[in-house]
Amino acid sequence: MREIPPVEDLGDGVWSIPVPIPGNPLGYTLVYLLEAPGGPVLVDAGWHHEESWRALTTGLERAGTSVAEVRGVVVTHFHPDHAGLAGRVREASGAWIAMHHADAAVIRRLRTRHDAQRWEEERARLRRAGASEDEARAATDPALRVDPPAQPDRELSDGDLVDLPKRTLRTVWTPGHSPGHVCLHLEESGRLFTGDHALPRITPHIGLYPFDDPDADPLGSFLDSLDRLRGLDAHQALPAHERRFGGVATRAAEIAAHHEERLDRLLGLLDGEPATLWELAAALGWSRDWALMPPASRRMAAAETSAHLRVLERRGAVVVTRSADGVLGWRARDPVR
Repeated sequence: MREIPPVEDLGDGVWSIPVPIPGNPLGYTLVYLLEAPGGPVLVDAGWHHEESWRALTTGLERAGTSVAEVRGVVVTHFHPDHAGLAGRVREASGAWIAMHHADAAVIRRLRTRHDAQRWEEERARLRRAGASEDEARAATDPALRVDPPAQPDRELSDGDLVDLPKRTLRTVWTPGHSPGHVCLHLEESGRLFTGDHALPRITPHIGLYPFDDPDADPLGSFLDSLDRLRGLDAHQALPAHERRFGGVATRAAEIAAHHEERLDRLLGLLDGEPATLWELAAALGWSRDWALMPPASRRMAAAETSAHLRVLERRGAVVVTRSADGVLGWRARDPVR
């Protein structure tokens, strides 16, 4: 577990408040407080847990304010370590919650779909990906379910200004890690709140859900989004995890190069008969050995492998096949003769 850093005054009316993620190796989410007339605005809110809530409220007090004074919460993306406490902040203060409309749509779907139906559909997809019945059931255990976060009051689009009086906080749509992930550019200070889009050491999970969605291309969107960072006048990145860093454009290029290396490695695995998604994910290589991964982590690894395969499909490098029993496979496209 990572050591949780202290609450910090970053200057220019910006504070960093670490909010723990109990039981998660990431350790904490960095929630940022932006001072403004009418009350502070938070960038993200943290995981929905009592320990996290105590850290957030204590951190706000150390910054000279309280949860009751919060004007709004702008969420970089809908994942629970970012949006989980937003609803509770709204209950305590009457604050608005804002996020990109694509992630707001995801939350609406999650809140209206019946869990039993959702998980049965997911098990069928996992079987089509090459997972065994036991693996498919373990990866969709209802105990793994996390309640969706609060529905936002306000929906943002690319280029929109966040309601932050006397300051300019602009929405930069950076899809990939989620459909509606945004970075937030505090233009007068050259600071960029990057959420999970750009982190100083690790790369965010980019997964294709569902695996066989013919229209989605999250990694392609992510790589395009990284290009956008290179054109921004931002000298410092304030990510949601790890630490602040400079050289935003350089880091964006490094992350893109990492994914190009993964694409090359994956293409190198496709040198014979069609392979299933499960087989390719097991062979691709991860920070943790495939044999030691719990089922839910294997599902995430398969989703990330699928996102890379989709890019190779769009580039015309691979061909998708389907067996008689519906299992998908991938092979390298035959060379032109």
